[in-house]
Amino acid sequence: MALSDRHIELRRDPHSGEVLAHGGDPEAHSILQRTGFIHVLRQHEQYHRVPTNLDQAAEETLATAAVSALRSVGYWVACDAPFDTDRRTDHYLSLGAQVAALANNLRRSTTTQDAAAVLTELTAAHDGVLAALGQVLNAAEEFFETLDQGDSRHTAAVVRGLTGHHLAIVATQVHRMRNELADRHEEHPARRPCPSEVADHEREASVHCPCPITPPPPRPPAPPPARRL
Repeated sequence: MALSDRHIELRRDPHSGEVLAHGGDPEAHSILQRTGFIHVLRQHEQYHRVPTNLDQAAEETLATAAVSALRSVGYWVACDAPFDTDRRTDHYLSLGAQVAALANNLRRSTTTQDAAAVLTELTAAHDGVLAALGQVLNAAEEFFETLDQGDSRHTAAVVRGLTGHHLAIVATQVHRMRNELADRHEEHPARRPCPSEVADHEREASVHCPCPITPPPPRPPAPPPARRL
């Protein structure tokens, strides 16, 4: 990661008057979004802005919260004086980060059973990640539907399509992969336990295992030489 990705500028633009945040990596972008900023992606740049129709006090409160949250996890933030703060925000592992941790579990899986267990967290019928995502999308559809406006009802129809078609395709395919792995009972050929020795088929005598080798136990001290009488 480039050092510049840890630097963020959060200032009120002198021309438009908008409060804008520039710079940062994806983690910083997530923090900005969680504090209320809106991600703007253009052809040659990207930045974050505060929502529209906020008064100046609300904008400053939101920007100050973002500065606090960013600095609490080690970002260097240059900001206007009204946004500056010494307060730090408690940082918790987000739900998305917890789900992403399943990827690390998959990368460490040495058997098809291990991998199937990880995918089960996605496919579990009652409380799996995909089932939960479906519930969130259904709730979003209901929310837009009850806003009782033409454009909101169109959005509700779009969300309904995501839930009923696209998510169903993803869920079906992941279920299939999970069940296939659960039935195979195999070790991953590239992730078997290391024997810490050169395989019989290796031609070069200098080949050695790159895994860390546990050092041998220390030798006992040599006995003192016998005294001559």
